[in-house]
Amino acid sequence: MTKLTSLGPLTERFRSQKPLRASSLVITVYGDSIEPHGGTVWLGALIKLLEPMGINERLMRTTIFRLTQEGWLMSDRVGRRSYYSLTGSGRRRFEQAFRRVYSEHDQPWDGSWCLVLTNRLDSEQRKQLLGDLTWQGFATLSGQILGSPNCNTSQVHSILAAAGVEDDVVVFETRPQEELAGRPVRLLTKECWDLQTLGRQYEEFLNHFRPLWQEVSELTDLRPQECFLARTLLIHEYRKLVLRDPLLPDELLPGDWEGRAARQLCRNIYRALTPAAEQWLEESLETAEGPLPVAANGFYKRFGGLK
Repeated sequence: MTKLTSLGPLTERFRSQKPLRASSLVITVYGDSIEPHGGTVWLGALIKLLEPMGINERLMRTTIFRLTQEGWLMSDRVGRRSYYSLTGSGRRRFEQAFRRVYSEHDQPWDGSWCLVLTNRLDSEQRKQLLGDLTWQGFATLSGQILGSPNCNTSQVHSILAAAGVEDDVVVFETRPQEELAGRPVRLLTKECWDLQTLGRQYEEFLNHFRPLWQEVSELTDLRPQECFLARTLLIHEYRKLVLRDPLLPDELLPGDWEGRAARQLCRNIYRALTPAAEQWLEESLETAEGPLPVAANGFYKRFGGLK
């Protein structure tokens, strides 16, 4: 089988982080690879799975303990073995985050906005609420007004209720505008969202992963373990960027927006690596009932379809 030479620099880049962010990587692995296969795995197999990433047994056990304390994971002991799975709240947090990673973002925009008036909140409450609404593409438009051109209003109300401020804010939806992205709107977008910094981060992502795409698009006999490791690093880095991205409508983005190219690259690499990566997972992991179950049908709908 052919060795992926581009995997070495990607792995070394992750391992050189100080401190090594093991918890974040484990969440990526659970969300990307374990949850579609039933969500539960033996700790011993998980330790071996991530050893090539520089996460030794001691660090892995410490990481799993921390994630359990934080409510992400729960354990089930069978004999001398411990099996870990996402908690109910952990699964909900995963679904909220990873939905943005795998779903299509090119939905048509009708020019409408969602506005949240926060004049009854103090500055700390407003800051916290903005943080909660960032995943819905919100930013501070002016003073006490938060706004987003691309949000799910039912999710907005759920976030407000969870934050306990549903009775202290007012939510407006504007009418669709004929002029979707005139100069005033583009200036507002530039002032309220730091697309320049995010664009540079997307460009770094492209530079790091283009060599991987060049290899996987030309090679056919790929090593399953390397495909799993490469896919994990790919989605781990892409996930961090998408969660910072307001996912603004195309009409409000620069013509050469790096996020478009980054998504296309991620989708292409993910599709190419998945068959062999899935083979490695099914060979390497196990549950209390035996071998890892095959992936659920929903898994193959990621990025518009993997088959």
